[in-house]
Amino acid sequence: MELKDAVAVVTGANRGLGRHLAAQLVERGATVYAAARRPETVDLPGVIPLRLDVTDEESIRAAATAASDATLLVNNAGISTGTPLIAGSTEAVRLEMEVNFFGPLAATRAFAPVIESNGGGAVLNVLSVLSWLHPAGLGSYAATKAAAWAQTNAAREELAPRGITVSGLYVGYMDTDMAAGVPDDQKTDPAEVAAHALAGIETGLPEILADDTTRYVKQGLAAPLNAG
Repeated sequence: MELKDAVAVVTGANRGLGRHLAAQLVERGATVYAAARRPETVDLPGVIPLRLDVTDEESIRAAATAASDATLLVNNAGISTGTPLIAGSTEAVRLEMEVNFFGPLAATRAFAPVIESNGGGAVLNVLSVLSWLHPAGLGSYAATKAAAWAQTNAAREELAPRGITVSGLYVGYMDTDMAAGVPDDQKTDPAEVAAHALAGIETGLPEILADDTTRYVKQGLAAPLNAG
């Protein structure tokens, strides 16, 4: 997909990776709707702030109406509560699933007809190495990202006949608020991850692996499981 002159909607664009994605899309010549629950927190020059709460389907439908010229949807908004599946709060597990799985699904369902009516385009789902690696302490987050991996693959097949490509971005720790407690030497620069992601969209990659850790984990998926 050619990003110059594309019209992109980036969820969670007010900070972290989403902010870098929005900024780099502007640099590449795209029109960018920078979506956030509170659009007044979007301070990037050259973007169009857009209210979008991924847990509120009415908000998503309103955003799809406002951004009726969209050709690219970037499902970036997400949360991590550090909740284990068995001992953790059920409410926290449900919240993570609402944001990380049902949010991208609702946004894709709302924007797919918009993108199709504009001649086709692309969807990028920001996922994680934890789509494939499932530590107990982050069991809830990992489960949401594994589910979102399946969503991405199924949506790719379903939307291809409508002229819409669907890509997944897989990455480990980034230097963002979500990984504030992780040592710096274990984190990737989100600007580099954004550049990888946009290059992957341009070339139509179905899976964009943004760092060495993710590539290593992906290669090991066929290895026998450790019974723990």
